[in-house]
Amino acid sequence: MGKKLYVGNLSYNTNEQQLRDLFSQAGEITEIALINDKYTGQSKGFGFVEMATDAEAQDAISRFNGYSLDGRDLTVNEARPREERPRTGGGGGRGRY
Repeated sequence: MGKKLYVGNLSYNTNEQQLRDLFSQAGEITEIALINDKYTGQSKGFGFVEMATDAEAQDAISRFNGYSLDGRDLTVNEARPREERPRTGGGGGRGRY
């Protein structure tokens, strides 16, 4: 089973092909997801790369954590499950006195 990696501190100009070219040096990639703002479409500066095996994922972490890409030092580590955040009631309304 593969392992999903968090890739942070990406330049807003970094694209999926650049990540594919870089991480393929460590092994087979099964999925890449760059995270974009849903309103503007601009990159949020992080993404996820899923490697085919745990060994390839560990190799990618050791090779690319701190690696300079587009003038930025990457943060690469094992992705953690997304934390559930409590839903809050909305916002923006005026309080009544």
